[in-house]
Amino acid sequence: MSAGPPSVVLAMYPGLPARLFPSGLGDRLRAAAETDLAAPLTDFGTDEARARLERAEVLVTGWGCPLIDEPVLRHAPRLRAVVHAAGSVKGHVGQAVFARGIAVSSAASANALPVAEYTVAMILLTGKSVLALAHEYRTRKVDLRLYQGRDGHRDYGDYGNYGRTVGLVGASRIGRRVAELLAPFDLDVLIADPYLDDRGAGALGARLVGVDELFAAADIVSLHAPATDDTRGMVSAARLAAMRDGATLINTARGSLVDQGALVAELATGRLSAVLDVTEPEVVPADSVLWDLPNVILTPHVAGALGNELARLGAYAVDEVLLALAGRPLRHPVDPELLAITA
Repeated sequence: MSAGPPSVVLAMYPGLPARLFPSGLGDRLRAAAETDLAAPLTDFGTDEARARLERAEVLVTGWGCPLIDEPVLRHAPRLRAVVHAAGSVKGHVGQAVFARGIAVSSAASANALPVAEYTVAMILLTGKSVLALAHEYRTRKVDLRLYQGRDGHRDYGDYGNYGRTVGLVGASRIGRRVAELLAPFDLDVLIADPYLDDRGAGALGARLVGVDELFAAADIVSLHAPATDDTRGMVSAARLAAMRDGATLINTARGSLVDQGALVAELATGRLSAVLDVTEPEVVPADSVLWDLPNVILTPHVAGALGNELARLGAYAVDEVLLALAGRPLRHPVDPELLAITA
């Protein structure tokens, strides 16, 4: 235990602490420990970083944090907790952290909320064909007479959300939250997950089915599986071909889950639609047809915490820091045994 006030060190992109810990949240951190919110570490190899790590009892990490491995830990003898103010810890917490018995926490549950909200919004909008109709309306503005006296009950007879079948691939934090948020709507929700049973699916208001059955039966398929070797390319050409005509694929998980070439080929025919917040590569090439297809919605990986939503992650992190400093168990610990099958 260090003499004097405990030390909390931040490691993340510069400028991020101000978004994560606005006003009162930052004050709570500074009141609990010696904390420099203005200069987070971005490189553990400098003399300054090593001097700060020497006194650190808690390391608060975020996007832009370098890998915390054994060489880094040699300079952090007092470290007892790593609190990640974001989702997955796979990119920056090495096995050496767990091997030393350092507690690791993640705000993945907090980050799951906006992803689930984005997903539900897109499910409801695509189920009612709002995005497609908005595109059609805009492109036909040269002849608005087409819409004067139009019989919507006749022309839009197949549109709407009543009784739609929505398939969720993965009972992750986000997948479960999506299922919960869909409960008030008159939808038939299917879910596919190898670690879920019928009872667990029923508790979520969904029916457990196999992945192939889900792709063949759903009007809207939403991906919530982790990026692992087993899930790479799981949305294959065969599964895309099995989807119903007019069905929509929503991906807020990882681009690696989808056979990108097969998806582009299907979308180019106009048979399917897609809402893609993530792709592989992460930024679609400038010459990709995905930019121009009217049946594709592309967003730049914004489903997760954005803008003022970052403060929710910060609030989770501050609560965890206070528990760690008090020597109490963390509320949102990361289980290293589950990292291979989680995001």
